[in-house]
Amino acid sequence: MILSSREMALLEHRIEEVEVDEAAARRSLRDQIAHLERALVSVATSAHPRLELPRITARGGFAGPRLLSLGDLEAVRDDLAGKAADLRAQRLHHADAQAEKRLLVERMLLDPGHYRWVRVSGEDIGEPGCKHWHVRPRLGIIGMLAGWWHVKVSSGCPLAWGPWRLPRPRTSSH
Repeated sequence: MILSSREMALLEHRIEEVEVDEAAARRSLRDQIAHLERALVSVATSAHPRLELPRITARGGFAGPRLLSLGDLEAVRDDLAGKAADLRAQRLHHADAQAEKRLLVERMLLDPGHYRWVRVSGEDIGEPGCKHWHVRPRLGIIGMLAGWWHVKVSSGCPLAWGPWRLPRPRTSSH
């Protein structure tokens, strides 16, 4: 087979294969995975009440230490990115619900008669503790009949009673 000069020139200037630096690619993917894991923890712990971290399962049914291929590392990275996006959406949903409850507390304080018997907890608005806002009648049944409603703010968690007293050991007085 005789090649023309044009075909010979094409063969000489052929595109060389790109060599992939696998160590650098692994390092980059591991850095991306570490960044996404930190982001997952940061998103989960930045909300109150805390969001549950998603479970990360082993791929291919293998558990324990092993060397992942570049494709497996990319799949882990993509899975973590999807879970981080889901957790951010969940946190956003919680933040919106808490903002609605805070607005409800403000409205309760402005017009308690319109929100009779409504109760909002501190956890509903994203605050730790046992605090509650509860619209109740002032002076009991008389306040109900007269339309005297007010917001009662609880004082928080009940007091701790201290350590339990252990029964004294019986001593024989022989």
